[in-house]
Amino acid sequence: MIRKMLLAALPVLALLAIPLLLRPGAGSPSAVVPETEAEKGNPPAEEVEKLVIISAHNESIRYEYEQAFRRYYREKFGREIELDFRSPGGTSDIVRYIADRFEAEFRRYFESDPANGEWTDEIAAAFANPRTDTDPDASPAAKRARALFLASEVGIGIDLMAGGGTFDMARQAARGYAVDGGVKERHPELLSPELIPPQFGGDNLYDPQGRYYGVVLSTFGICYNRDRVAELSDPTPPATWRDLGQARFFNTLVLADPSKSGSANKCFEIIIQQCMAEAGSPEKGWENGLNLIKQIFGNARNLTDAAGKVPHDVATGNAAAGMAIDTYGFTEQEWNALQFDDKPHFFYVAPKGGTAVSADPVQLLRGAPNRPAAQAFIDFLLSPEGQKLHAFKVGTPGGPRKHALRRPPIRRDLYQETYREFRSDPDYNPYESGASFTYRPAWTAPYYSLLRILLRCIALEPQPELQAAWKAIIEAGGPEKVPQAYAAFCRLPFPYSGAAEAAAALRGESGLSAVEVAALCRKWSDQARHNYLEAARLAREGK
Repeated sequence: MIRKMLLAALPVLALLAIPLLLRPGAGSPSAVVPETEAEKGNPPAEEVEKLVIISAHNESIRYEYEQAFRRYYREKFGREIELDFRSPGGTSDIVRYIADRFEAEFRRYFESDPANGEWTDEIAAAFANPRTDTDPDASPAAKRARALFLASEVGIGIDLMAGGGTFDMARQAARGYAVDGGVKERHPELLSPELIPPQFGGDNLYDPQGRYYGVVLSTFGICYNRDRVAELSDPTPPATWRDLGQARFFNTLVLADPSKSGSANKCFEIIIQQCMAEAGSPEKGWENGLNLIKQIFGNARNLTDAAGKVPHDVATGNAAAGMAIDTYGFTEQEWNALQFDDKPHFFYVAPKGGTAVSADPVQLLRGAPNRPAAQAFIDFLLSPEGQKLHAFKVGTPGGPRKHALRRPPIRRDLYQETYREFRSDPDYNPYESGASFTYRPAWTAPYYSLLRILLRCIALEPQPELQAAWKAIIEAGGPEKVPQAYAAFCRLPFPYSGAAEAAAALRGESGLSAVEVAALCRKWSDQARHNYLEAARLAREGK
């Protein structure tokens, strides 16, 4: 019986043995398969360079950047290079990631030399804090750590940050995370006022010390779906920021979360700036702007993590209107026109009264692994080749291969009539569209980070109560009919005169611990929630 079973199993065993017998080197212990070209006797191929870029840019931009820069680098330097994009999230996520990585890497560097002493919470808080340099209360150890960091080549394995706004990049530059990209030394002609002005509309287009350079210009506007707007009680398309706070838009807007999207936060800052200009007073404008923003959030139907998703939601009819960056708005408008035979229902408009123009920059990070290539990439973005890539139509001379990026170039010469037929948006010039609005950094720039947290506390976390209160006010006939309810709705945690103190508290400069700062934020949220509940009750009572 056993013999019969063995005979029956022989064919199966033979089949199982075939792969082993045919395995390279089988039966010959000395035979080894070469694993590299060098082991085969061939010279190794030239190693391809790598450039690591952290960015929230979408796939279209990343694709066109890589294709164009590889050609540029090959022609200019005769070498191959690949771009390694890292995208841990939106701008806010990227900023936090960079800060965390620099702290970890500098701590490793600091502790590698016993002469530096012990790593402490004080050192962790001081090494990347620009105030350490001038703070009379900073200890000698804190100042030494700060000086050591600024003199070091500590890096995080990333060469460049691309995109994200000048506020975040200026802040990173001040902390020491970014260094001079060297454009002024290599190409001083690029930074002439006639080509790339140092400022426009009150905002810096590049850092005087070269720690970031604007690549394209961005403005903010309103996108709307004509069909959805036609369904409203008033079918007039929105034309101003204030229109988005009107009762007719209740439960029809899509907004990006300003605590996660830097561009969304910038847009809300612009609204406050415009309200300040209209009121003729930062104090009153702060109040008016924040309460307009609360009404806009009260009208929200959808919230998204990324500003780029807003136009898509509006175009597909999931929302009637929203706020958009020009490049996203124009791109969606073009796709919509093509899809609906030049009878689009999606439109992007610059709000009446003007909108701020800001730069979307690139910056060289400290300790960049491939600094020469990173500098070449900056040069490329500011060159005619790089600027045409952003603004020209697909297939035009110097234009992109697959995706029209529709990003307004920062170089003034690209708006000349010579290039008009090649530009995706030939009639659009941010240097002209934003000229009616002057951004005043002193009014709100010191509170940009505060605004991000404040809006989370008074609009995002208590949004159900906010919307219920706003709905009750609308159903009661509007703010004029229920002034007490609207007054409760409009209460704020602090006036404009208290913003500096609040910002200092959030930065840990008021002696508050992290736990106490978190408790302060909860207090703002709880107060807002209580105010909205009271507003809803008063509105139902007709008060």
